[in-house]
Amino acid sequence: MTVDSAVTAKAGTRPAAPGAGAAVTTGQVAARTIRKYMRSPQLLMATMVGSAVFLLLFRYIFGGAIRLGTVPYVDFLIPGMVATSMLITGTGAAVGVAEDADQGLVDRLRSLPVPRIALLTGRVLGDLAIVAWATAVTVALGFAVGFRLHGGAGEALLAFALCVVCGFAFLWMYMCLGLVSPNAQAAQSTSMFVYPVIFVSSAYVPVGTLPGWMRPVAEHQPVTAIANAVRSLALGDPAMAGLDHTAGYWVLVSLAWSAGIAAVFAPLAVALYRRS
Repeated sequence: MTVDSAVTAKAGTRPAAPGAGAAVTTGQVAARTIRKYMRSPQLLMATMVGSAVFLLLFRYIFGGAIRLGTVPYVDFLIPGMVATSMLITGTGAAVGVAEDADQGLVDRLRSLPVPRIALLTGRVLGDLAIVAWATAVTVALGFAVGFRLHGGAGEALLAFALCVVCGFAFLWMYMCLGLVSPNAQAAQSTSMFVYPVIFVSSAYVPVGTLPGWMRPVAEHQPVTAIANAVRSLALGDPAMAGLDHTAGYWVLVSLAWSAGIAAVFAPLAVALYRRS
């Protein structure tokens, strides 16, 4: 008997059971998140109905008062709707994390011998699948109300992929909101900050139509960059959207914003998870 084994036997303890690997844990948590969503018909309906109401409101109520000289408003609007759908749907991630913490699930998961980062990454990937689903629903609704793609299929797929990548970054921010919220209701209220950010951007109207003091804010924020990137790719010509830069420029700016957001909020989410 070695010295280490003798000390262990004398203390009456056992070595910790090996936990699941990071990849396995990530997959299990992601699958649980998706199953919980799919088993809640009200959540599925909320995603589709919420997207439809918001889209129809701008398309048929406000859209009649908005005139663009270069492109029909519906072709300007839908790319912005697609870009912001991942932000709006992502608020559910903050609510879900706060709800799990309030019900004690986070404490139970933290007691397991599994990598902490895998638990958070799994949650983010599960919510990312939901975000991708909501984005696809918005695209389908857009075509149903008259949107027409001016760019190629490859550019359209790139725009969709960009929304998913940006959604991944923003979900880490929502993880932080959920972890610092005492309950699901508080997380829902805190997540409402995203709506002013969305409206003070180029998502639904050109930045040039905003008040002068508001334009610098709208021009230098991530939602505008993402909306401009998606719109440039969907229209095939940035000039049709009144943009001075190429689609590649806006894609790079969007990715830079996303990388910065993930670099800040991913480590912060891990720190908050360890402390909670």
